[in-house]
Amino acid sequence: MTDCIFCKIVSGEIQSSKVYEDSQILAFMDAGQVNPGHVIVAVKQHVQNIYDLKADLAAAVFQAAARIAKAAQASMQPAGMTLLQANEKAGWQTVEHFHIHVLPRHLEDGVTITWPAKHPPKEELDRLADRVKGELA
Repeated sequence: MTDCIFCKIVSGEIQSSKVYEDSQILAFMDAGQVNPGHVIVAVKQHVQNIYDLKADLAAAVFQAAARIAKAAQASMQPAGMTLLQANEKAGWQTVEHFHIHVLPRHLEDGVTITWPAKHPPKEELDRLADRVKGELA
């Protein structure tokens, strides 16, 4: 895609600080660096979001993300690690190209996620589970 910033990084049109590269994946330092060692793990092929991601590419990108998280843990020595993958605007996706953030974390680093748990009754959980299971068949 000509207007996709990650496609431009993959093609070399925009420079990046590469961390890892293979035939399917490119990982590079996030220019925003929420915390030191913040890496973007992106698929090279333009895939907009997880809904369009094929199983073999999903395996490759998640394996790369796990490997990079271990390397970031060893090299940056953070107190924790967050892996974040977002889809669509309501899901916080800001670049419409499939990627995973590998974000080293520190206590009180200012990164927040609001998680307003609703705690529905078991019967509602069962109904919701049935809806999702119905689409897996």
